[in-house]
Amino acid sequence: MKELTKAEEQVMQVLWKLKKAFVKDVIKELPLKPDGKPFAYNTVSTIVRILEEKKFVGHKAYGKTHEYFPLVDKSNYSNFYLNSFIGRYFGGSFEKMVSFFVKQNNIDLDNFEELMKYAEEQEAKNSEQKNK
Repeated sequence: MKELTKAEEQVMQVLWKLKKAFVKDVIKELPLKPDGKPFAYNTVSTIVRILEEKKFVGHKAYGKTHEYFPLVDKSNYSNFYLNSFIGRYFGGSFEKMVSFFVKQNNIDLDNFEELMKYAEEQEAKNSEQKNK
């Protein structure tokens, strides 16, 4: 799996939300550009085609019109992206990442405990899957 550009990720967020959409539907859901205008149809269409090439998006043809849908689940991509991020910036150590955010953002004890509980649950889930 490849990481997405910011623009590709914005389009995927819309497709994950809508489940399936035409390019015009994606444009309606995207935030406006800094100049207050919507993204051009051709721009969004090009991004969607790139996502198809990357195997993130599929389509169903209706004549010349295409309805697009995600092929990659949002949680799968989120997991891939987060693991990649932790690998690049924290040497693959979840503990180092948590420690960094605790130090930098002054995470309160309740949030820290919730984060650690979640991490432990995920670790247990991963261990179960590896043992199958």
